[in-house]
Amino acid sequence: MKRSVLALLLVVFSHALGAPAEENVRAAQTQLRQEGFYFGDPNGLFNTETSAAITRYQIRHGLQITGELDAQTANALGVRPRPSTASVSTPSLSGTWRRLRNGEQQFVPSESQPSSNVSSPAPHSRRRESASHNSKATPHPLTQGAAATTNISHERARDYVAAFVLAGLDPKVGAELEFFADRVNYFGDAHLSRDQIRRDLLRYDARWPERRFWLAGDIDVHPEANQRLRVTFPLRYELTRKSERASGTVEKTLLLQKTANDDLEIVAVNEKKIK
Repeated sequence: MKRSVLALLLVVFSHALGAPAEENVRAAQTQLRQEGFYFGDPNGLFNTETSAAITRYQIRHGLQITGELDAQTANALGVRPRPSTASVSTPSLSGTWRRLRNGEQQFVPSESQPSSNVSSPAPHSRRRESASHNSKATPHPLTQGAAATTNISHERARDYVAAFVLAGLDPKVGAELEFFADRVNYFGDAHLSRDQIRRDLLRYDARWPERRFWLAGDIDVHPEANQRLRVTFPLRYELTRKSERASGTVEKTLLLQKTANDDLEIVAVNEKKIK
């Protein structure tokens, strides 16, 4: 009998704790939906759809890209931060960036949404360790020529960039490999294979196990021949390994190829350090 009472109390207590958390997530979902980043019903569940919406919001506002309701993002949305503890169920990071990459939901920015300046630290670079400024990203469509060439919207390209950056934070080393074509012009080296890129990703992870990234401005998208898009964006980074740190901003360029199944893959990547 005592055990039954104790079990009942535990259930009641857990519901009492869970309800405010659900309401907080629901409030965040509602705000994200009003601003055009979230497309489902506000249900209070922190799932991959919610995480993808948060990532879109973060990259749009120049916040640290985490896919989580961290303190900075929660403050911008006017809600409470979501505890990042083992007891909280967190959606798979790979599930989040895959949703963004596959374009399952298109980012539809609200015309009435004001641009926002958000101060943040800095992000990353692969081979070159490559500062910081406020982001004021204004959504704009691709040119008529770009749309006719690829049928890829500026927002889809933005989602793809968000997914690529978020994959760089995935605990599974080399998650970014899924974005690359079989042969890639990789930071000045021509026609590198995926296996060669994987080895470089492993070296990079060993060198800088702790990484933080921010999109430091809007992305520029330009159409090229053969169903390709050139996407350029400023990326701020903060890298840590024990007591060693590196930070700065790079201008990263991705050359994206449209595949037969209407997906995108990276056929060239490069970057240069900027002030």
